[in-house]
Amino acid sequence: MGDVAHRPVLLDEVLETLQPRDGGLYVDATFGGGGYSRAILAAASCRVIGIDRDPDAVVRGEALAAECPRFAIVHAPFGTMREHLAALGVSEVDGVVFDLGVSSFQLDEGGRGFSFQADGPLDMRMEKSGPTADDILGEIDERELARVLFTYGDEPQARAVARAIVAARRQGPIGTTGALAAIVARVKGGRHGPRDPATRTFQALRMLVNDELGELERGLAAAETLIRPGGRLVVVSFHSGEDTTVKRFVNGHGGRQAQPSRHLPPVALPPPRWRWVRHGIVKPGAAEVAANPRSRSARLRVAERLAGTDERVHDRRRGEKETPEWRPAA
Repeated sequence: MGDVAHRPVLLDEVLETLQPRDGGLYVDATFGGGGYSRAILAAASCRVIGIDRDPDAVVRGEALAAECPRFAIVHAPFGTMREHLAALGVSEVDGVVFDLGVSSFQLDEGGRGFSFQADGPLDMRMEKSGPTADDILGEIDERELARVLFTYGDEPQARAVARAIVAARRQGPIGTTGALAAIVARVKGGRHGPRDPATRTFQALRMLVNDELGELERGLAAAETLIRPGGRLVVVSFHSGEDTTVKRFVNGHGGRQAQPSRHLPPVALPPPRWRWVRHGIVKPGAAEVAANPRSRSARLRVAERLAGTDERVHDRRRGEKETPEWRPAA
C-alpha cells in the first residue's frame, strides 16, 4: 500500500493495544496522513474506516481507498461518526483510534495558519470553514481570551498576553501568524529553552477555533455506541485537558464514580461499560522523541468495552457495592 508519509506517534504501542484481527472492522477517527490506517490494514486482514474533517486529509484518504478496497474514508468531524457509519450500514466496530490535536501535514503547511514557523494567514480551521483565528481574536473579550489561553494553553502569563493582543488589535486585524507570534514574544521576552514563547498561545487558539475538547466529548460518546464488547478505545493525546477528558469519560462510564454518602438510601447505578487495559498513560521512549520531537508530549490511554447490562446497586447506608453476575449484552 505504498510508503507512509510519516510515522505516527506511538505506532507500535497503538497496534499492540488495539490488537487488530482478521475480519475485524476499525475506525481511524483522525485519519490525517493515514499512518495509523495503513499500519492497521497491514497488521491484519481487516477493514478500516477513516474519518477526518480536514478536506486535505480526505483527499489523501480517497487515494488510499482507491489503492486498498478494505479502506473507506468519511469526510466529517469524528463527533458525528455514529451517523456517518450508519449511512454505510455499520452499527458495530472492533475498535476506534483517536490521534488528537493537529497533524504534521497541517503544521507544515504555512497557509493553514497552525504554526508560527512560517508566516501565513492566521487561520487554524481544520474544516476550512467558519470563523478563523483572526476573526475570533478581533472580537473576543480580553478576560475570556485570558481564560482560553490559561485553560487550553496552560499559559502562565495569560492575562498579559491577552492584554497585549487586545491592544494590538486596536490598530487593525492581527492578520498573520508572524504578527501574533511577535506580540507574544514581546510579552514573554523571547525564547527561553526549546519551546517558542508563542507555542501555548497558538495551541489554545487552535483548540478554541476547532472546539477540540467539545468535539472530543462528542467523539468519545459516539465511539461508546459503536464499539462492541471486547473492542478497544485507543487515544493518543497531546494536551492535559484532552487526557483528563478521556480519563474522566472512561472512569465515569467504568464504575469509578465518586462514592455517594452512606447516610442516603441505596441507588441503582449503571453497570460499568469500560475497563482500563493499561492503568496510567504510555509515553514515547527516548528514541522516538529524539527522532520526532513533536512526540514528546504524547500520551496514550486504552480501554476495553464491557458487555454487562445489569445495574449495580450502590448501598449508601453501608458504603458497599453489590455487583450481580454479568450477562452478555442482547
